[in-house]
Amino acid sequence: MAYHQGREVFVFGGIPGEEVVAEVIGVRRKYIAARVIRVLKPSPDRVEPVSPYFGECTGCQWQHVAYPHQLATKRDMVIDALVRVGGFSNPPVLPVLPSPEQYGYRNHARFTARRDGTLGFVNRETHQFVRIDHCRIMYQGINHLLAELQGKCGETTQLAIRAGKETGDFLIQPRLKNADLPVPTGQKHYVDSIGGRRFQVASPSFFQVNTDQAAQLVEVIRRVLAVKGDETLLDAYAGVGTFAVLLAPYVRKVIAVEESTAAVADARENATGLDNVEFVLGKTEDVLQHLDPQPDVVVLDPPRAGCQPRALQQLIQLAPPRIAYVSCDPETLARDLKLLCDGHYTLDQVEPFDMFPQTYHIECVAALSRVAQTGHLKGGT
Repeated sequence: MAYHQGREVFVFGGIPGEEVVAEVIGVRRKYIAARVIRVLKPSPDRVEPVSPYFGECTGCQWQHVAYPHQLATKRDMVIDALVRVGGFSNPPVLPVLPSPEQYGYRNHARFTARRDGTLGFVNRETHQFVRIDHCRIMYQGINHLLAELQGKCGETTQLAIRAGKETGDFLIQPRLKNADLPVPTGQKHYVDSIGGRRFQVASPSFFQVNTDQAAQLVEVIRRVLAVKGDETLLDAYAGVGTFAVLLAPYVRKVIAVEESTAAVADARENATGLDNVEFVLGKTEDVLQHLDPQPDVVVLDPPRAGCQPRALQQLIQLAPPRIAYVSCDPETLARDLKLLCDGHYTLDQVEPFDMFPQTYHIECVAALSRVAQTGHLKGGT
């Protein structure tokens, strides 16, 4: 960030502490957008981006930042949100868990298609189209399909590709009519895997984009919930059943709640062979008020917008002893933790995960334990 005549300037391609020459590329209502065109005094954490599209394509924001500094900065972002939004003092944030792969980790891409069939991404500030022939953060299966489809997708404006790293299966949406396409399109679902377990994923359903890191995420959730085998686990916002299925062997019963019909259909298929998993179709805030039996441990994995206040109030009334809150947005996480930790729960720790290397996005698992009586909260407000 920089400042000009009292206005915030967001500078793409810079690192805090550097002296750079930046070009203004857009004047917005709330900020000025700029990009680095020359570095005068570089940071010791500056590295050469590996992608030839970096800067023109804004899908990766941090390829110019050394990976250890990316991790340190992401931890600082989580701490800042917990202090500023959540009101926590000295929040217990652990070091960021690095991704097993810094490139080639994504199993899901959304491309813009031009009328001539060219596929690429659109710069978020200039809105200029950038043709992409090989995206460095995508799994190689995505890039192989991109090469097959490049220049042949003029009948649509958006194209989604999902590919399983271990399974070799893929999905391309929408269905294209071009008879010259060398690969089939329009699949309703594909099969991916996490931790050796196969998952069917429908086109509209959410699935973790970094499956190697997702396997580590599940292990941390299991550890912070300290399950012994006799618990009832509630998996709220269950999606295609990733956590429900992978945690089912370690508890007595799993109740998984999800509002997407397509995701629940996938989840039931993914739980084949498990007799202790029950899926409930509905919104979390509606289901919790009628939940039976009451859960001993809870996994919350809401969308980026976080939990609905009514869902949090219902959870407080259920009073499960331990909660693992999974979030991809530190600010909405901090907002929700502020409510949960207002005399109800202790924030034991927050472990950030680098699910999205080379970008500013960060995933977190917050571990909470129920407060026996009102009193001072560790890391509390």
